[in-house]
Amino acid sequence: MARLILSCKSSCLAKTSLLGLITSAPLQTIGQASCFQNSVRNISKHRGFLSSEAAFSRKSWLSYPALYRDKQGRRRLICAVATEPLPKQVEESKMDTPKEIFLKDYKLPDYYFDSVDLSFLLGEEKTIVSSKITVFPRVDGSSPLVLDGADLKLLSVKVNGEELKEVLNMLYLSLLCISLNGDYHLDSRHLTIPSPPSGTFTLEIVTEIYPQKNTSLEGLYKSSGNFCTQCEAEGFRKITFYQDRPDIMAKYTVRIEADKSLYPVLLSNGNLLGQGDLEGGKHYALWEDPFKKPCYLFALVAGQLESRDDTFVTCSGRNVSLRIWTPAQDVHKTAHAMYSLKAAMKWDEDVFGLEYDLDLFNIVAVPDFNMGAMENKSLNIFNSKLVLASPETASDADYAAILGVIGHELSLKEGLTVFRDQEFSSDMGSRTVKRIADVSRLRISQFPQDAGPMAHPVRPHSYIKMDNFYTVTVYEKGAEVVRMYKTLLGSQGFRKGMDLYFKRHDGQAVTCEDFFAAMRDANDADFANFLQWYSQAGTPLVKVTSSYDAAAHTFTLKFSQEVPPTPGQPVKEPMFIPVVSGLLDSSGKDMPLSSVYHDGALRSIANNSEPAYSTILRLTKKEEEFVFSDIHERPVPSLLRGFSAPIRLESDLSDSDLFFLLAHDSDDFNRWEAGQVLARKLMLSLVVDFQQGKPLVLNPKFVQGLRSILCDSSLEKEFIAKAITLPGEGEIMDMMEVADPDAVHAVRSFIRKQLASELKADFLSLVENNRSSEEYVFNHPNMARRALKNIALAYLASLEDQELTELALHEYKTATNMTEQFAALAAIAQNPGKIHDEVLADFYTKWQDDFLVVNKWFALQAMSDVPGNVENVRNLLSHPAYDLRNPNKVYSLIGGFCSSPVNFHAKDGSGYKFLGEIVVQLDKINPQVASRMVSAFSRWRRYDETRQNLAKAQLEMIVSANGLSENVFEIASKCLAA
Repeated sequence: MARLILSCKSSCLAKTSLLGLITSAPLQTIGQASCFQNSVRNISKHRGFLSSEAAFSRKSWLSYPALYRDKQGRRRLICAVATEPLPKQVEESKMDTPKEIFLKDYKLPDYYFDSVDLSFLLGEEKTIVSSKITVFPRVDGSSPLVLDGADLKLLSVKVNGEELKEVLNMLYLSLLCISLNGDYHLDSRHLTIPSPPSGTFTLEIVTEIYPQKNTSLEGLYKSSGNFCTQCEAEGFRKITFYQDRPDIMAKYTVRIEADKSLYPVLLSNGNLLGQGDLEGGKHYALWEDPFKKPCYLFALVAGQLESRDDTFVTCSGRNVSLRIWTPAQDVHKTAHAMYSLKAAMKWDEDVFGLEYDLDLFNIVAVPDFNMGAMENKSLNIFNSKLVLASPETASDADYAAILGVIGHELSLKEGLTVFRDQEFSSDMGSRTVKRIADVSRLRISQFPQDAGPMAHPVRPHSYIKMDNFYTVTVYEKGAEVVRMYKTLLGSQGFRKGMDLYFKRHDGQAVTCEDFFAAMRDANDADFANFLQWYSQAGTPLVKVTSSYDAAAHTFTLKFSQEVPPTPGQPVKEPMFIPVVSGLLDSSGKDMPLSSVYHDGALRSIANNSEPAYSTILRLTKKEEEFVFSDIHERPVPSLLRGFSAPIRLESDLSDSDLFFLLAHDSDDFNRWEAGQVLARKLMLSLVVDFQQGKPLVLNPKFVQGLRSILCDSSLEKEFIAKAITLPGEGEIMDMMEVADPDAVHAVRSFIRKQLASELKADFLSLVENNRSSEEYVFNHPNMARRALKNIALAYLASLEDQELTELALHEYKTATNMTEQFAALAAIAQNPGKIHDEVLADFYTKWQDDFLVVNKWFALQAMSDVPGNVENVRNLLSHPAYDLRNPNKVYSLIGGFCSSPVNFHAKDGSGYKFLGEIVVQLDKINPQVASRMVSAFSRWRRYDETRQNLAKAQLEMIVSANGLSENVFEIASKCLAA
């Protein structure tokens, strides 16, 4: 599955973590993931992880450098794709009335494809694609064969070697009751053969396409001089006419022919069967993929590339050749990607017994890419930002993203793979810190989606444009659903379920129910109403109250749950919610749990007479009660340990209870969570004070609580960095009845400065004690050290004190790696002024030839909370390094701007107007990217009436634009209808 890149969506982006320390990893948000795509999925012989969603359709950002010389004669890198209009002879697709497609209407195809032979003649002006397909009917009887196609020039169609002629008027022929066997009809979206032969037959189609003109970056396109493909979700129909749906699985043979001097490397899926030179300076390569796959996993790359080569020895002793392809100047930046690939392959074998089954594994880094990466079988295509890394140009966050995403693409299939890469990254670093990061992302990006006009289940019920449903709900919430299986079954039970799943379905298209059944059957488990997680949208709200009976020595927890109404689902059923819980005694120790009374039965918690200190409470009804026995003092409950379900939890815990958990909980996630709950309550209280014109006063207990975290030597440094990071502005606004970006921003800024002032000595000590002049090493201890130092520096620099600004400037100048240099730059950039301007200019001068670093520079300025920053962002649109055609630059600059609530939601509507203009302009170039940008408007009804009217005006302007794409129409119209 294609990995997500979060563009803007939630209004905090990376800012909740150290001002962001912007990663070149996907700014995760609506990066569209698998929705229907998770539906019918082939597990594939790679035996990769399937995500588990239902039968329907499927799933699917950055750019690469072209070299030129600037006025000073220096070599410069730019990212570019062609934007010329289509040739006149190719009819441009017009937007019909958008049609919504429903899961309930899914039908099996009338025809299947057994084998596909493709031939590509790659040219500078046009490319000729020839396909030869073996077709067989699902059932006897002649039905029309309908093939999908977009932006194609049809040259010929043959059936069983006999050329067909076009039927110009299907309606006229039907009125005359004439059926011309073998003739075809062509419209803007389909090629239809009304009466194919009975039985198996051969279909040959020749098309002409124009990759150089393809700015949508779907299908076959040119990226900085190289050919590449992106076929998920519906890109294959831009290459040739085909049944472009995931339940059509076939074996592919691919012949590529091109100019050898321009395109010396020719790659496709599977194994290389042959290659050689041809007349006229051309050459060819012949590839065969021996395993059936859907067309969205087809891939082709041709260009001037060089590779880093290595070998992986599988658990059965086979040698697999590994190659990571990039332009020659970037090969030295692929060492970490190769390490990550080998580590991921080994981990899959150790944890899940999954062995890679081909003899070759290729990865290609592409600068112009709508998504993060794409798991085409044996030929993964990656956004360059998720492959290229060096200590000088990439941050710790970039290194971590590469580690996770390469493992993710290795294994396939949305929700399950996101869970898999979360687990892999946890094992390679800190499990607690990784869990905190994943939950933070869920709350910042997915919870708002669940509460907005684009709310949909993990397996969506309908769509207009599949590309719009590669979402955080499908990916991130989907991963949480998989995690609940493991929570309920334990590691061994989960592995048993996985083994049965692969045994039953390897090489098939599968559904959510297939995955559910494997987990259930392998463990003889009762999952009650668990499948509701796949069919109901919305984030469940769980409320819990507690009571202690000193005489009976019992402690009672009463739960209620409610799933809020969402578009198309006004009434919801109760969910199956596992709540992992423990009880703390007055000394802060976990209490032994012997039994719990629930639903009329007493259940033993102890295991083989050994006491348990944590248990899973299974909520399946609207209201439930659990009574713990043998509790000899009033405990403090630790609920939802490890965030065991993707819910919002409201409890009757007092502030004293929360401070107690912050200091003592044995579950480190819940220790962090207690601090976050305290911070959210504090911020909401201060927002009310600010709105009422009262002076802001910081609770000294909160300061002391954070000081105790800072001084606790038993805690790992990266955990401390997470624990002292305040909740983001978007997260606080999401808890308000009427969101007030100005008040929330003022309060968060006040708290940060107060903490910096009162904990100044502690922060200075952290900066001093966590410096290092040693060579950069990407490992957990060093990452943790840098994370703690950098957040301390960010706090200090917020004080606008000359001495502290000089400290940040010193850290910037003496930094030996991008992580620390960029953190210092971000710390300085908080405050406008001469030093701010000089350091930003210096950074650009230093890194102007590295387009990925320049993207960080764009994002940092775009995310600024300086009032009126929209004008600065407008000016950056004209910067010579900016290119609206490159998705990564759009995500950095436009997505970055949308992540600043105080500027995007400016009271004068300037932020809304800016985004509206950009969306309309961008839609003509790349509808997928434009639709991700328009999603920033999704929560417009959460704000005051003035802001609502201004945002609504922009949405109405967008919807009324001529030639609007279905991608943007779907998002904008649903936002308006909310």
